[in-house]
Amino acid sequence: MRSTRFARLLLCSAGSAGLLTGASPQPAKGGWFAYAGTYTRQKSKGIYVYRFDPKTGKLASGALAAETSNPSFLAVHPNQKYLYAANENGNGMVSAFAIDPASGQLKLLNSVSSKGSGPCHVSVDKTGKWVFAANYNNGSAAAFPVKEDGSLGEAAWSVQDTGSSVDKQRQSGPHAHSANLSPDNKFMLLADLGLDKILVFRLDAAKGAITPNDPPFGTVAPGSGPRHLAFSTNGKFVYVISEMACTVTAFRWDAAHGKLDEVQTVSTLPAGATGPKSTAEIAAHPNGKFLYGSNRGNNTIALFHIDGPSGKLTLVDGIPSGGKTPRSFAIDPTGAFLLAAHQDSDNIATFKIEPKTGRLTPTGDSVDVGAPVCIVFARAQ
Repeated sequence: MRSTRFARLLLCSAGSAGLLTGASPQPAKGGWFAYAGTYTRQKSKGIYVYRFDPKTGKLASGALAAETSNPSFLAVHPNQKYLYAANENGNGMVSAFAIDPASGQLKLLNSVSSKGSGPCHVSVDKTGKWVFAANYNNGSAAAFPVKEDGSLGEAAWSVQDTGSSVDKQRQSGPHAHSANLSPDNKFMLLADLGLDKILVFRLDAAKGAITPNDPPFGTVAPGSGPRHLAFSTNGKFVYVISEMACTVTAFRWDAAHGKLDEVQTVSTLPAGATGPKSTAEIAAHPNGKFLYGSNRGNNTIALFHIDGPSGKLTLVDGIPSGGKTPRSFAIDPTGAFLLAAHQDSDNIATFKIEPKTGRLTPTGDSVDVGAPVCIVFARAQ
């Protein structure tokens, strides 16, 4: 495979309270580790690990798991043995780590070029053979083969998006923001904020072949700025959160042909909302009934109810997120808790999810960590 242009292809602290730098969490007897990726600007040094209690939602034994620069997005290998980080710097890198299953500490395996600038998202395909990265600054994406020891090979494929959209300040060029795998692992969907497009590629993981789909993309309204996306639990719908417009667009997903057909676009904010507007993360609850999105402007988590047959959304509530600038959040593997990471108040706040309504209730627990911007879970011994 070789790099090629889109035009031709028609593609989460040191100094933070409660953390002992370099200390290891107490050995875990089952359960989960929660990893926080950060911006390493003032109070943090890299990736932090906590023992997550799925019965109470508490995070305990916080420690620096690995020192690495600006690990702003993380992904865990399907076998739970490895973790990958996007090092969001001008000279972009993707780093591979081995997870100590007893302590949660991370051992650096290697780092490779992200084939672009400002990588802000990584993902691992379902077979665990490929890692994908999206480079925000220059609007490119790349795929990296995973070796038997979990380390990464150099990029085997890359693509450079081209074009622009209506906002001349923020959309004068491409800005790839997330690389997402379809539930059947046959497609990779690349959300590009600068183009107002979700580019679609066919993936043959066995052969390592990645090719443009036909149709090659879905679109959101001009000036929306698509950022992240989530598939419905039944795989029939795709929900795209747009950073600039503060909207979620529901698409019907044609899994046979990789086609996106818009069903609905709704605001993440109540009618008449004023003040700064910006969204970030999106996630569907495992029970398929609820969808959540983070509003960085007014520091809330938007709750939507999902109508199963149609995929349509109804905005139910905007819950204060427990900090400033909820850059990311994650639903724990049991579906009982939501953890919100706040980039500008240096904390992670925990909420209990009401299973019948999806509503969020603060547990009162919050841990300090410098500039957290991503949370992922990995199984512990």
